[in-house]
Amino acid sequence: MSASFEPSCAPSPFDHERADIILRSSDNIDFRVFKLFLSLASSFFETLFDLPQPSEEMNTDVEIKDGLPVIPVSEDSRTLDSLLRFCYPCTLSEDPALEDFRDVVNVLEAAKKYSLDAIERIVCKSLFNPKILEANSLGCFAIACRARMQDECILAAKHTLREPLVPMWFQEIELITSSELLALLTYHKKCSDAVQTLKDNFSWVTAEYPHWTAAPWMVSMNPHGSYCGCTRSTSGRFSLNGYAGAQWWEVFMDSTFLDLRDKPCAETVRQNVEKAVQTVRQRGCGHCRPVVPGAMSTFCTFFTNKVEELTAKVQLDVRF
Repeated sequence: MSASFEPSCAPSPFDHERADIILRSSDNIDFRVFKLFLSLASSFFETLFDLPQPSEEMNTDVEIKDGLPVIPVSEDSRTLDSLLRFCYPCTLSEDPALEDFRDVVNVLEAAKKYSLDAIERIVCKSLFNPKILEANSLGCFAIACRARMQDECILAAKHTLREPLVPMWFQEIELITSSELLALLTYHKKCSDAVQTLKDNFSWVTAEYPHWTAAPWMVSMNPHGSYCGCTRSTSGRFSLNGYAGAQWWEVFMDSTFLDLRDKPCAETVRQNVEKAVQTVRQRGCGHCRPVVPGAMSTFCTFFTNKVEELTAKVQLDVRF
């Protein structure tokens, strides 16, 4: 014989003794709530509660607990708790802080289901805090498209530049049209092409570092003009005003621009800078080892600013 579990009671403010209905979550938690608050927030609940309500005297299949009808819902208690807090007045409950992508999606789906239109917009905004956006940019883009939120679409698209040009499948892809997906891929490709112009024209570096003395580490020299011992490149592709660049510097630039083709964003530059610094430290050059970490940190800021300056000029062609 299977064991039966008595439903637990939800925490305050959903345990009020004067509540007039009970919502039971899928994981068996009872929320004692006021119909008035839910009716004001949702036309769905307003219509539902306008119907004749069952009582203990009526012969119905509806469970009655403490004299109140029990309405089972498909949402779990975590989702239901957040949803109801949005419905309640701020004097009784503050809006929940949704900081997990899946929590936001679950509450958003429930808000749609119960016609909580104003709350749906508020919940959508929760997707665009940095923590969620950086970890789930593609999902955020899809949801923003579905909700027809232009500014949020643009913001999410910018964050998708951290993803490969051809992204992996993601669950929310079914929310967007083929035109919206094509617009995102086109935007990504245009950003990639824009950033590659930095490789084709090195003047942005020579303008910032007009003489080898501004960056001796970049050309395998110490501040006194002597060769530091680091291998120099023979290709001449990344020379600094006539001085051949260090071999590790050329490798850094080549690998960075290769990665920027797929992920044209500041984070790509930062990751490659970290790798380059580690390479220099492992080589053990007495001059470059203590100098390069700080110098590359400064160059990283300069480089990332250039990348963001170029990608900011690219427009996302999505209109609602």
